[in-house]
Amino acid sequence: MLPVTADDHRPGPVAVLANPTAARGRHRALLPRLLDGLAAADRPIRLLPASSPAEAEAACRGAVADGAGALVAVGGDGTVHRALQAVAGTDVPFGPVPAGTGNDFALDTDFPANPLTAVAVIAGALRAGRSSAVDLARMTRTDGTERWYGAVLAAGFDAIVNERANRMRWPRGQRRYDLAILVELARLRPRRYTLRLDGVPHELDAVLVAVGNCPSYGGGMRICPDADPTDGLLDVVVAGRVDRRTLIRVKPRIYQGTHVDHPLVRSFRARTVELAAEGITTYADGERSLDLPVTISAVPGAVRLLR
Repeated sequence: MLPVTADDHRPGPVAVLANPTAARGRHRALLPRLLDGLAAADRPIRLLPASSPAEAEAACRGAVADGAGALVAVGGDGTVHRALQAVAGTDVPFGPVPAGTGNDFALDTDFPANPLTAVAVIAGALRAGRSSAVDLARMTRTDGTERWYGAVLAAGFDAIVNERANRMRWPRGQRRYDLAILVELARLRPRRYTLRLDGVPHELDAVLVAVGNCPSYGGGMRICPDADPTDGLLDVVVAGRVDRRTLIRVKPRIYQGTHVDHPLVRSFRARTVELAAEGITTYADGERSLDLPVTISAVPGAVRLLR
């Protein structure tokens, strides 16, 4: 259970970021009902205009700066990720409505999987002035650039696959990702990583590195199965010198979190993780993020969830 506090929420309107293309538009027709459900909290609702991820993030930042009393994100982990950049470290409460292909942050922080039920929980929290404080992870580059994430940072094979898929113009949809996996499996090789965990250095050869504030990424893959977004710590899972055959055999076990029992998989826990490797662009909450090297810090109670 997450720690629950009662407080006087900010009096401004409830800003809503909705991604109509999430889950390939599966929940698009639900949006009017979701907005009606939020209106049951007797608070004015402001639907934020956004036609791209960059515009979505800017709209959320603008709403918070303009005095929004709460922010609600309707979509998947990508939509949540954009919203978190605006509310992280503020006193603006946040409600994720799981309506995407991957809803890992919402589900791992105990929101119902059904969007209408999640909205009812959020509206109830708004009426009662109730919120739950949970941790976020803050990434910082050497040039001072900062990004926040709620679920998991991928900095190995999965990030490399995402990067290739994003460069490909053909095919479309899931087939592009599947092809990117095949290409990168053929090129699979361990890379040298430098980890500093609360200042303690580790030199590792690995094919997969994940840093979790929550357990899951990729729509329910429990890559960091013991991660807890209320413990003030980050979980680091490293798959070492794994060959193609072993990776293919072990990867399905990630859905149950049993991959951490494999002898080539190591787990760590730390408040601060410094991570470096050549040629890696990280993906946080499934979104393209910062190039390595980065420093990742667990920030306790960085966001207040409406539940």
